Amino acid sequence: MATSEGIERPDGLVLGLEERPGVAQGLALGFQHVLVSNVWLDPVFVAAVAGLPVALAGNMVNAIFLAAGLVSLLQSTRLVRLPIVEGPSAAFDPLMISFGKAGRLAQATTGILLAGAIVFLLAATGLLGRMRRLFTPAVTGTVTLLVGLALAQFTLTEFLGGNPSGPTFARGDTVAIAATTLLAVLLLSAFGRGVARRYAFVWALLLGDALAALLGRLDLQPVAAAPWLGIPQLLPYGGLAFDLGATTIFLLAFIVAVLEAVAVYHAAGEIVGTAITDRRLNRGVAGAAAGSMVSALFGGFATTAYAQNVGLLRLTGNGSRHAVTYAGGIFLVLAFVPKLGATLAATPDPVVGGIFLPAAGSLIVIGVGLLARMAQTERNLLVVGLAVLLGVGLPLMGAPLFDKLSPGWGLLLSQQIVVGTFVAILLELLLVQLPDRIGYGDRRRDEPTVKGADGDGREQ
Repeated sequence: MATSEGIERPDGLVLGLEERPGVAQGLALGFQHVLVSNVWLDPVFVAAVAGLPVALAGNMVNAIFLAAGLVSLLQSTRLVRLPIVEGPSAAFDPLMISFGKAGRLAQATTGILLAGAIVFLLAATGLLGRMRRLFTPAVTGTVTLLVGLALAQFTLTEFLGGNPSGPTFARGDTVAIAATTLLAVLLLSAFGRGVARRYAFVWALLLGDALAALLGRLDLQPVAAAPWLGIPQLLPYGGLAFDLGATTIFLLAFIVAVLEAVAVYHAAGEIVGTAITDRRLNRGVAGAAAGSMVSALFGGFATTAYAQNVGLLRLTGNGSRHAVTYAGGIFLVLAFVPKLGATLAATPDPVVGGIFLPAAGSLIVIGVGLLARMAQTERNLLVVGLAVLLGVGLPLMGAPLFDKLSPGWGLLLSQQIVVGTFVAILLELLLVQLPDRIGYGDRRRDEPTVKGADGDGREQ
C-alpha cells in the first residue's frame, strides 16, 4: 500500500517505517513504546534480589534509562533504522544478581565492558555479517519463539500480582485489575480504529491505573520520595577488576543477546517490509554493544533489542521508526528525572501484566511465522524441535542438575533463551552448515533456499 506521500506501507500498518508522526502523536507513540518495554523492571528486580542499597539501586535504574535512550535514538535514526527499542537484556539478570550477592559487581562491570568491546569489534569490522549464514529462519524463528515462551511465566506472574508469596497474589481485586487492562488492550487493538487502536496500550494503562486507584492498589509514595534530578554515577561499584571467568561468562551471555537482537531485527523487518542486510545487522549489533558498555560504566548491564515492542508494532499498526526516536528521548529524560521514572515504576503489577500479555503472545506468533518460512526438511525440523525442547525443558530441571555444575554454568543453563539459542546454533552448524560445506547430500533437493525479506533468495 502506498501513502499519499508515495511511501510504501505494508498492509496492516497505519504508519509505515519512514512516515513521520507529528510531535504530539510522536510523543504519545513514543510513550507507548516506553510503557510496553518496561525497561525499569529488570534493574528494579536485579537490585532488589541482589540486595543493593537504595542509592545503588536507583543508580542502576538511571543507568539503564540512559543506555536505553542513547541506543534507541541511534538505532532508530542512524544504525539499524528500524522501530527497535533497546533495553536491558534478561540474559544478564541472573548473572548480575549472582555477582551482586557476592560483592563482585566491579568484576561484572569489567566483564561486560570487555565482552561488549569484543562484540562491537566483530560487528564494526563486518565479521558478524559473515556469520549471517547462521541466522536462518530455523535459528531466528526458534529464538523469537523461545523469547515469547520465556516471557510467559514472568508475564503471568505480573498478571496475578507480581509476588507469589504476597497477600494480594491471585486475589480477586488483582485479577479484576489485570483482566480489565488486558481486555482493554485486546478490544482496542482488535476492533479499534484510529486513535483507539493506535494508542491501545496507553488507554489500557490509564484504565488499569484508574481501577487500581479506586481499589486502593496504586501506591505513589515512592514517587514522592524520589528526587527530581539525578545523574548516573560513573563506576559506582568501584574501579575495574578483571576476572577471566567473569568475562567469559558475560561473553556467552552477549552471544545470546546478539542472537536475540538479530531475531528481533528479522521479526521487525517482516512487519514493516524491510530487508535485513549485512550492513543493517552489523550497525545494529555494534550500537547495542556500545550501549551495553555505556550502561556498564554507569552501573547498568547489557542492552539488546526488545522483542515485546515488535509485538506492539503488529497490535497497533504503528511501524514508524520515528516513534522510537521519541521513545529514546523520553528514556533520556527519565534517566535524569528519577521522579518521572518512579511514576512509571509505580504502575501496579497486574496492570503491567495485563499490558504485557498480548505483546508477549504476539512474539510466539511472530516466531511461528518465521519458522513457517524455513525449508521443511528433516534437518531443519531437528534443529527447531530439539532447540525448543531443551530450551524449555532443561531449565525446569532445577537444583538436582544445577547443583552439580559450577555457579556460572548453572546460572546460564537455568535460562530458556540461553539454552535454546546455543542448541539451535550448535545443531545448525552440525546438522546443516557443515554437511552442506563438505558436500554431503544434494542441497538443492534437501535444503531449498528460502526467499528472504531482501528478495535475493538467500536464507535469512
